[in-house]
Amino acid sequence: MKNNKKTTNIKFKDYVNYVLIGALLLYGLVLLLTGGLRLSTAQLLVQMGYSIILAVSLNLVVGFLGELSLGHAGFMCVGAYVGGFCAVFLKQAMPEMKLIILIISMLIGGIVAAVFGFIIGLPSLRLKGDYLAIVTLAFGEIVRNVFMNQQAFGGARGLTTGSIIYDTRRSPTLFIAVFVVVLIMIFVIQNLVKSKHGRAITAIRDNEIAAKAMGINVTFYKLFVFIIAAFFAGCAGVIYSHTTTPVLYSFFSYNKSIEILVMVVLGGMGNLTGSIIASVFIAYVNFILQNQLSGPLASLRMLVYAIILIVVVIFGNAPALKNFREKYSISAFFSRFKKKDAANRKDDEAKWHRVPTKIKMDAILSTDLNPNSDMSIHGDLGNNDGKGGDK
Repeated sequence: MKNNKKTTNIKFKDYVNYVLIGALLLYGLVLLLTGGLRLSTAQLLVQMGYSIILAVSLNLVVGFLGELSLGHAGFMCVGAYVGGFCAVFLKQAMPEMKLIILIISMLIGGIVAAVFGFIIGLPSLRLKGDYLAIVTLAFGEIVRNVFMNQQAFGGARGLTTGSIIYDTRRSPTLFIAVFVVVLIMIFVIQNLVKSKHGRAITAIRDNEIAAKAMGINVTFYKLFVFIIAAFFAGCAGVIYSHTTTPVLYSFFSYNKSIEILVMVVLGGMGNLTGSIIASVFIAYVNFILQNQLSGPLASLRMLVYAIILIVVVIFGNAPALKNFREKYSISAFFSRFKKKDAANRKDDEAKWHRVPTKIKMDAILSTDLNPNSDMSIHGDLGNNDGKGGDK
């Protein structure tokens, strides 16, 4: 009888993102239930949450689609102002339903940001490289200046959102809703990347001309990715508007877009797990520097921040540290606990640099054969067929 049992292989890498977010959420819940959740810790968890949303959504554009966008803070600005304004209005009708207000305002802010993403993406995504980066950077600067001059949104004084601010002393539960949104976003983006649409997106990144030749609608997928990223950036902006008052236009400058891009580059292009770790790291470093370097030392915050980023980038890319990174990386740590089985060995485990040989492959590939040389010196290489002699 044939064995028709199907074996399912559960890969840890498919769930590592959920594990990381779950660990952060569990950490906050433990502090909350034990009474040890301080105001600063609750603010840090929320900041980590919307930083993850920004980094992962931008990675969808930069890492998977291969387009350089520097206007992500502009979409966050749209969500913060529009979603914050709607939340203030809803607060008057539903004063005790903060969670419902957060959900509705997040949907409104995200949808409006997605509309802006469509309007900006339709003409600008025809550009590539530096030209696209300049256009998206200009969009971010234009958006925040438009809101700065709108008196309905508070003008230069900013949008006052004091009535919808989550008081972490009385109700420190905003981080729970934030991490739930993060889990939903990771589920959507991770499944999108693994679907046929994700393969079409990466095909455009690898070779746009070949993707067109294979019948992929390049314009549709570019807009599709841009709109999704703008939607989640708008949701992050709404979360930010629920944590601070007033919402100032100066927060959404090009420096914020560069900071989000640094999270993506630091974590790795097209690496969702890396974006999560990098955004948590940068949010933590920013938070520590803001608290420790105050007063006369406040001017040194950006200098120390830049030095830390430079050191981390050099460590992650320096060729001299390649062996050290491979030996002490997280993947190398977990590989020690895996059992090597010849039947379950993957194809990529037979790469040349893993095959033990007495002669290096570089030496063989770089061997020069001189046809005029004396063959007897190198052995009887020409007599293997039994004929020998000169021809």
